Amino acid sequence: MATLKDIAKLAKVSLATVSRVLNRDETLSVSEKTRHRILSIADELGYTKHQKSGNFTRIRRKIAIVQWYSEQEELNDLYYYNIRIGLEKRAQELDYEVLRFFNNDILTLTEEVVGIIAIGKFSSEQIVELERYSNKLVFVDSDTLTAGHPCVTTDFDHAVIQVLDHFLQKGLSKIGMIAGKEKTTDGKESLIDQRFSVFKNYASEKRIYHSNYVYVGEFSSQAGYELMTKAIHDLGDDLPQAFFVANDTLAIGALRALQKAAIAVPQRVSLISFNDTSLTRQVFPTLSSITVYTQEMGRIAVDILNRQILNPHTVPTMTRLATNLTLRDSSL
Repeated sequence: MATLKDIAKLAKVSLATVSRVLNRDETLSVSEKTRHRILSIADELGYTKHQKSGNFTRIRRKIAIVQWYSEQEELNDLYYYNIRIGLEKRAQELDYEVLRFFNNDILTLTEEVVGIIAIGKFSSEQIVELERYSNKLVFVDSDTLTAGHPCVTTDFDHAVIQVLDHFLQKGLSKIGMIAGKEKTTDGKESLIDQRFSVFKNYASEKRIYHSNYVYVGEFSSQAGYELMTKAIHDLGDDLPQAFFVANDTLAIGALRALQKAAIAVPQRVSLISFNDTSLTRQVFPTLSSITVYTQEMGRIAVDILNRQILNPHTVPTMTRLATNLTLRDSSL
């Protein structure tokens, strides 16, 4: 069990200073940075005695969360919403005040912040813009190591391979994909969905890839419906036995199209989607999906930013979180 002495040693301050900070002694003259370092170390060591008293003034260093979606788009895609929720919970635990910005609203940032966490996909120009506000940046759901910034991503490679292996183990070798296409919010960079890249490469390796089984559109339920409807019309009896769908929203639309065409799921066509938001349990049949630990992605991003703030010379790293294939009624 961690002790005050352990915290003092790591924080490089006296035992008395640690005690007074953790007891929220407002008469103590110590820098905000030192206070925060002590609280962070106590948190990392699992020291919780100081949390029992709620009568204290919180230390409120400010961090900005920049969401590449608009507020309405975020509500339509619970994946990014859940990342933000996890992020905000962790920020609260570390006594940060959160300033929330949607889309390009970061341009309205007038308050001083100690760091920024950006959720989603950002162009090179947008990253440069964010750097003007803070040199302590962490990105979630995009690879920004080449831009010199730490990031938190999902293990797309293993996830997609796991889906294809599952289909193959069930004797389903005719496998299609409904993929999504995106652009950065400034419209300057098109984004290649890594899920599709892995799908194409692994399916080709297994000699089961057919380009005419792949349909690409926007990430929306309506697009999923239209793409699956087109696949049903184009392919007829050659419709694949299974589809991997790039996210839950697309999959819900695809499921609706199959049901309208009286195509049985999973008896005729199996579906597995990606993200495993709460939407997967709200349709019939319930959707099999790759579970992505979105709230944990947000929590880890805050921890990475926190380390950057405490140690400005931290080397940028990429943290890839594992996924899990959660099987439900939409697949064999």
